[in-house]
Amino acid sequence: MNENSPEPKPPAKIEAVNSTSKFGSPKFIWPAAIILGVLFYFGLDYLADTFSHESTDDAFIAGHVVSIAPRVAGQVTAVLVRDNQMVRSNDLLLELDPADYAMTSSQKESAAEAQTANYQTVLAALELMQAKVATAKAVASESQADADAAEATSVRAKADFARAQDLRKQNTTSAQEFDSAQAAAQEAEANLSSARQKAVADASKITEAEAQLAATKSAVAMALAQSHSAQKDAQAAQLDLSYTKILAPCDGRVTRKAVEAGDYVQTGQQLMSIVPAEVWVVANFKESQLEKMASNQPVIVEIDALGGKKFRAHVDSVQAGSGAAFSLLPPENATGNFVKVVQRVPVKIFFDEPLPADKTLGPGLSVTPSVQVSKEFPEWLVVLTAIILALAAGFTLQFFLNREK
Repeated sequence: MNENSPEPKPPAKIEAVNSTSKFGSPKFIWPAAIILGVLFYFGLDYLADTFSHESTDDAFIAGHVVSIAPRVAGQVTAVLVRDNQMVRSNDLLLELDPADYAMTSSQKESAAEAQTANYQTVLAALELMQAKVATAKAVASESQADADAAEATSVRAKADFARAQDLRKQNTTSAQEFDSAQAAAQEAEANLSSARQKAVADASKITEAEAQLAATKSAVAMALAQSHSAQKDAQAAQLDLSYTKILAPCDGRVTRKAVEAGDYVQTGQQLMSIVPAEVWVVANFKESQLEKMASNQPVIVEIDALGGKKFRAHVDSVQAGSGAAFSLLPPENATGNFVKVVQRVPVKIFFDEPLPADKTLGPGLSVTPSVQVSKEFPEWLVVLTAIILALAAGFTLQFFLNREK
């Protein structure tokens, strides 16, 4: 054979064997098994989460929205807040023109003072009438005593006159003495009659005084009621005056501000809203996801506005009814053809850890909650299963590659 002739190429089978031996070497199989084990771990972890957790992307942050509206009508003189400004409870938000309400308050206050003075006057009259009744009773008592004394005198005079008559019949007394006894008896009878009439007149004055006292008491009660009414009117006017300064009812952030200085606003007109910092999650789970869901179950909430950052939370409550049942126009399934649609039920979720204070999180932002509805698989079991599967795959791959050599 010529020395310059090319050497014959090895058979293709030998190249295939060398390639097989290359992939069947431990330097290839076990790194591949490690990568496969990592993939098994993530796959098994996702599968374990699927069995022990319920999740939905139909979930949003919710919170209280406090509407700010004036209690009195008036022209706005100053607006002291801006959109999205953070305010504290009792911070001054805006002011209305107080001139009309200040004048009304002054008038009501003057009327209240006048009614109070009138009450004091009537009360003094009551005290006077009480004294008059007491005086009338004293005079009537004195008149009755005089009548009783006159009656005693009359009885004695009548007795003296009777004895004088007996003595006159016996001619043992003079005509002059008899006439004196008779005159004394008549005088005593006249005095008794006068005293009794005076006692009756004085007693009637008690009745008259008591009637005047009752009328005065009624006048006092009326004056007191009018005084109280005037004071309430003054307080109401003062309250209306205070309503010209609109204060923040709670801590929160100003939103939807729709008022400027110079606007004339009506009672109850919504001017702005305040959103407090306290928020929660309303997650609309499918009804088929609620079988194992209960209060106080742990939740992991992923907030889209924070780049998917996760926060711990817990289930507070499950609404007693689907969201569709409480909508403005609930579905009427009793008419027409029925098509079963999986309903969604709102679930209220509270955060267990504070949210970032430097971030604005308000109602309507999207979140993804994951509720743990059953006991989680132990992490070590997931890792061990992934290792076993990776080793089994490595040994199986090595076995088949060695058979091909």
